[in-house]
Amino acid sequence: MTKAPVLTPRADDFPRWYQDLITKAELADNGPVRGTMVIRPYGYGLWERMQAEMDARIKETGTQNAYFPLLIPQSYLTREADHVEGFAPELAVVTHGGGKELEEPAVVRPTSEMIVNASFSKWVQSYRDLPLLINQWANVVRWELRPRLFLRTTEFLWQEGHTAHATYEEARDFAAHIHRQVYEDFMVNVLAMDVVPGRKTVKERFAGAVNTLTLEGMMGDGKALQMATSHELGQNFAKAFNTQYLSKDGRQELVWQTSWGSTTRMIGALVMMHGDDSGLRVPPRLAQIQAVVLAIKGDEAVLAKVRELGDRLKAAGVRVHVDDRTDTPFGRRAVDWELKGVPVRIEVGPRDLQNGTAMLARRIPGSGTGGGKEPVSLDALVSLLPKILEEDQALLLRQSRERRESRTTEVSTIDEAVEAVGAGGWARIPWAVLGEEGEAKLADHAVTVRCLVAEDGSVPDADDAPGNVAVVARAY
Repeated sequence: MTKAPVLTPRADDFPRWYQDLITKAELADNGPVRGTMVIRPYGYGLWERMQAEMDARIKETGTQNAYFPLLIPQSYLTREADHVEGFAPELAVVTHGGGKELEEPAVVRPTSEMIVNASFSKWVQSYRDLPLLINQWANVVRWELRPRLFLRTTEFLWQEGHTAHATYEEARDFAAHIHRQVYEDFMVNVLAMDVVPGRKTVKERFAGAVNTLTLEGMMGDGKALQMATSHELGQNFAKAFNTQYLSKDGRQELVWQTSWGSTTRMIGALVMMHGDDSGLRVPPRLAQIQAVVLAIKGDEAVLAKVRELGDRLKAAGVRVHVDDRTDTPFGRRAVDWELKGVPVRIEVGPRDLQNGTAMLARRIPGSGTGGGKEPVSLDALVSLLPKILEEDQALLLRQSRERRESRTTEVSTIDEAVEAVGAGGWARIPWAVLGEEGEAKLADHAVTVRCLVAEDGSVPDADDAPGNVAVVARAY
C-alpha cells in the first residue's frame, strides 16, 4: 500500500496544500474570532527574523521607531475623504467601554495616517523639525470577508512608516528609497524572492495617496501577491490636519508626506513561493535555524558528538539547533524538520561516528525525504556549511526568477492577456493598449493590473509615461 503524503500535493489542490503546510509546519492556527490567527512560535520566529532584517534597513535611513494608539477617534477618519471611503468597509468600531456608550466611537487602527498626523501637527513647527521620519511595529485590524492565514486576516502584524518633508521632491525620493533600498533589497537578498518593482494604477493605489509604489511576487501557482507598498501622500493629510512648518524665508508651508508598510503576509509569500510538496524551504539568511544536528540514536558517544558539533557551528556563526530527542523516532523528527524547511540537517549515528562522517541533508536542492543527502567528513563540516548555505540562498532566488520569467507572456490584446493569466501565469501588455477601460474589462475576469513598469523594467515616473507596460495577473 502506498503511504499517504504528509501534505496534499500542490498540483492537486494548491490552497489545501497551503493550509496543510501552515498547520503541519506549526506556523499558525485559526483564532477564536473568525479571521484572526494565533501565530505559533516557529511562525513567529520567522517574523522576528523578518523584523530584525527590516528594522536594521529602516533605521539606516534615519527613521526612528515610535508607537501610536490602537484606538482612533472616528472623527479623525472623516478628515480625508478618499482615505475614509477606501477603508470604510474594513473598519471595526468600538462604541462601548467601561459599561457605557462612548461619547465618540473609536476605530480600531486599520492604518495610522490619521493618528500619526494628529501628532505630527504638534511636533512640526519649523523647517528645523524636518524631515520627520517615524516607523512603528504594530498590529492592525481590517475586517476581512474571505480570511486566509497570513494572506488575509482580520488582525495582522506589520510595520508602518510615516514621514514628513519640506518639499515634494524630498518626499517622492524618500518613498522611492524605501521601495528599493529597504523593501526590494530585503526581499531579494534575504527572502530570496524575485519581485517586480512598479507603480500602482490610479484604481489600485492606496486610499488618500497621490502615488503608490509596489513590489509584486509570483507565487508557486502563478498568482501574484503584493509584498509591500510605499506611498507618496502629497499634502492630502497635511491639509486635513493642518500640518505646517515655518520655512527658512518665514512662510507657513504644508509638509509633504509618505507612508509605507509590509506585513506578516510575507510569511504566506514565503510558503507559496518557496514551499514544495515536502514542506517549507526557508532561505538560509532568513532561517532562525540554519542547521539542525540530529542524534539518530541515544548512544552516549553520539549525543556527545552532536552537542559538540552544535557548539562548533554556533561558534562559527551558524544559527544551529541540536535535536537530541532520541525518545522520538528519528524518521518522525527528520520529516518534521523537513516540513519546517530548515536548510540543512546534519544526522549523526553510531556508524557515522565510526566512519568519521555525518550525513548531510540539504533541504533546498533536495526533493522529498532523503533528497540531497551525502556523507561529509565531521572535520570538514564547520568550514563547509557557510558555503552550502550561500549556494542554497542563491538557488532559491534563481528558481523564483526562472518561474516568473517562464510564466510571463508578452501580449498585445486584452483577450490574449486573459488567456495567459488563465493558463496560470502573468501577462505584460502596453498600458497604451490597455488603459483604464481595459483595466475594467480585465476585472470582469478577476484579473488586475498588479503594477506599471517602464519598458526597461524600471519604475515609471508617471501613470501615463510613454512606453509604460502593465503587468497583469490574478492575485491573492
